Amino acid sequence: MLVVKTRNELRDKLNKFDEASDLGLVPTMGALHLGHVSLIKKAVAENQNVVVSIFVNPTQFNNPDDLKKYPKTLETDVSLISAISENIIIFAPSVDEIYHKNVIHKNYDFAGLDNVMEGKFRDNHFNGVGTIVEELFRLITPKRAYFGQKDFQQLRIIQKLTEVQQIPVEIIGCEIVRENHGLAMSSRNERLSNGTRLKAAFIYKTLKTAKQKFGTESVVNVKDWVSNEFEKNKDFQLEYFEITDVETLTPAKNKINTIKYRAFIAAYTEKIRLIDNLALN
Repeated sequence: MLVVKTRNELRDKLNKFDEASDLGLVPTMGALHLGHVSLIKKAVAENQNVVVSIFVNPTQFNNPDDLKKYPKTLETDVSLISAISENIIIFAPSVDEIYHKNVIHKNYDFAGLDNVMEGKFRDNHFNGVGTIVEELFRLITPKRAYFGQKDFQQLRIIQKLTEVQQIPVEIIGCEIVRENHGLAMSSRNERLSNGTRLKAAFIYKTLKTAKQKFGTESVVNVKDWVSNEFEKNKDFQLEYFEITDVETLTPAKNKINTIKYRAFIAAYTEKIRLIDNLALN
């Protein structure tokens, strides 16, 4: 298993690839779980060569404490990746290697995709995401890049990034991988107590019932019902529940038959923030 930590090392390895071969990229922040595994396996199946980046990006954290507590498990991550394929290149740079001691984000125009939900509650989060993803795309120049739909708003932001910055990479959105009881897999789940981790199935259960209600009830009624469910469940604190147009992420007021909608949720439990989403139609 090849782990490289500098740009120069990475370029040397990439230059040895046949120019005609497809290159896939799976950007991660490490603390890998089965959701990441599914992305990496898909990348391996669809490309001759694959790079997995492992980098905890400081510019996308609006909460310094959250950055400090984010799990760093490089040795375990490498073992997990090597079990998929020994031919994958792992790029695990330092913060200085990426930012050259100038740890600031760029500012992007994401056409309003960043003004709601995560963008509303996490200042400059998506500018930070865009900064590191653009850097990786330009450094690695993959043909395809793989992202999970658990961060669906991020997926749409990255699609917009490639359009605005004219980066020729195909963005592949992959299905959410869930734990047996329904909780969307996330590196943050490891910080939950065992009991709360099981209780967190409440989030997905709420989304599924909201989807059922969306078929027959108004947007306002569905949102009110979700808020009431969280008010009754003292283990979780709802940050937001939103129903949006899938393409523009514009919050819905009334249902229009020709538009596809998705429900998004963010909630806290044990001071840990969890997010999830579900297609509604």
